[in-house]
Amino acid sequence: MLAERLRRAIELPIESKMLICAGDDILFGSDDSLVPAAVLIAVTDRPDPGVLLTVRNANMRNHAGQIAFPGGRIDPSDGGAMAAALREADEEIGLDPSQVQLIGTTDLYRTGTGFIITPVIGIVPPDMALDPHVAEVDAIFETPLEYLLDLGNHLEREQEYNGQMRRFREILWRDYRIWGATAGIIHNLANRIDRQG
Repeated sequence: MLAERLRRAIELPIESKMLICAGDDILFGSDDSLVPAAVLIAVTDRPDPGVLLTVRNANMRNHAGQIAFPGGRIDPSDGGAMAAALREADEEIGLDPSQVQLIGTTDLYRTGTGFIITPVIGIVPPDMALDPHVAEVDAIFETPLEYLLDLGNHLEREQEYNGQMRRFREILWRDYRIWGATAGIIHNLANRIDRQG
């Protein structure tokens, strides 16, 4: 049921309301100058599903301490976004690729830092023993999928950056602040689910 619902959602055509800004991140399209990357939206297979998220290591050069999906650059040896997302999830949080039921990919997300991200959706068993790579990940946590998909929990914020006002999405859950590209990707998926009624 969960897998089928997610499959139907990602098969819907893109709509203009899915063109959003998140900080200096902009959804949509592709550009050959951008670096391809992939993230894994790992949904736990339980009666009330959750989504695995990470807290990036506080000492990382970029996006230190931020909430993120497991993911990173697509290497030429990966053979595509799905393989890259699985490899990165294995490297970052010790998620065994054989435990992931791949559903598909959803809308590309372009970031102001020069990446074009392919979100890959997969279903994973609940309560797996995971092993965060300490140089990259400070913590792994699970947020209820229903909470993340509730558009009422998606706040639109503005902040000045380099002399320009930037808009971004923010989702607050417990003590976690999910924002930027991660919140933007969630927002786009939530819009797709919402369109199914």
